Formats: sequence, structure tokens, C-alpha cells
Amino acid sequence: MQTTGRTNKNLRATLTHMRKRVILITGTPCVGKTTTAKALAAKLPDSQYINLTDYAKANGLITGEDTERGTLIIDEEAMQEKLTCTIDASEYANVIIDGHYASAVTPAEHVPHVFVLRRDPRELKQFMEKAGYSGSKMWENLQAEIIDVVLGEAVQVHAGRVCELDVTGKSVDDVVAEILDVLEKRKTCFVGVVDWLGMLEREGLTDQYLKL
Repeated sequence: MQTTGRTNKNLRATLTHMRKRVILITGTPCVGKTTTAKALAAKLPDSQYINLTDYAKANGLITGEDTERGTLIIDEEAMQEKLTCTIDASEYANVIIDGHYASAVTPAEHVPHVFVLRRDPRELKQFMEKAGYSGSKMWENLQAEIIDVVLGEAVQVHAGRVCELDVTGKSVDDVVAEILDVLEKRKTCFVGVVDWLGMLEREGLTDQYLKL
């Protein structure tokens, strides 16, 4: 009887996850995650928007600060547990999660749609400089974009659910339209859209962007 009870509970949880659409907007810093996620939440009816940095601060999930890189250190295990509760308790049909580590802290059982935004490192460098990035912090993040770090993490955790979008030179409205096309099955989602390293090698720019 206890086994049956646990089975029914797991089944109810699975059905809840299937009815609730969890959408991750992730990518290297400065690719446009937050503006895109907020615009998507405004377009999709019945949506809850969660920015993971704000969420970590509000829920006491920060364990320290990396002063060298100017970044916060997050308790990812605690965040995953808290985020699971938040998603399960949400009354919204769509939960949109924004953050460069969104793939790592969103449980796979929620069957999320994962959108990894990619931006040409030449354009991304300009965006980073405008945002105040410099020195090792900027070069580390540029390198992460060039060698597909965020994309690799997303595929490792959520294989088969990841959509890679090249947002270079595109408006937020254009990017949101692409995401909606995928969500509404008007467009096929796939990985392997860009090859920044190959592009830089062909143009002789590798040494200018891989400085670490």
C-alpha cells in the first residue's frame, strides 16, 4: 500500500510538471538573457518570470563573493531544492527562468524548454565593455562563449530539450519571435548553430579573443 501511495504521488507530480511549461533562457553574460526573458514573459500569457540572481538574494542562497571576478557564489544544491518548490507551487502555466547557470539548477524532471542564446564574440565584446566588463572577467566570459561552455552544460543536463539561438544583430522582438515559433512547434529546435572558434580561426582573430 505504501508503494502504491508513493507511485500515485510521483504520478501526480509528473502530471503537474507536464501541465506546467518551464522555459530556461540561458547563455554567457551579456548575450541578452534578461531582456529576452522579460519580453517573452510579457508576450506569453499566464507567465511567472524568475531572475536567478535576484532569486538567490531573496532566498538566502548566496554563500560568498568571488571578488577577483566580481561574481556571487551560489549554493546550487540549495537553489535547486528551492527552485523545485517554487515551480511546483507556482500557479502560472509558464515559468520563465533567466540565468547563465539555469541549466544546472533546474531539475530535469520538470522537462524544461532550454534556450541558449549565442552572440558573435566580436559583438559580445562590445556589449560587455558597455556593461563595464574588463580584464580577466571579460576575457573569461568571452572564452566561455567561444568554446560553448553554457551550451555544453545545457546539453549535458537537458539533452534533447536544448535550442541554440544565434542572436547576433537581432532585436529582442526577433529573438522572442523565434522562441515562440519553437514553443508553438512552428520551428524545429536544434543545437550546432554556431562555431565561433572556427570563425575566429578563419579570420585570424583567435589570439585577439582567447587571451587566457
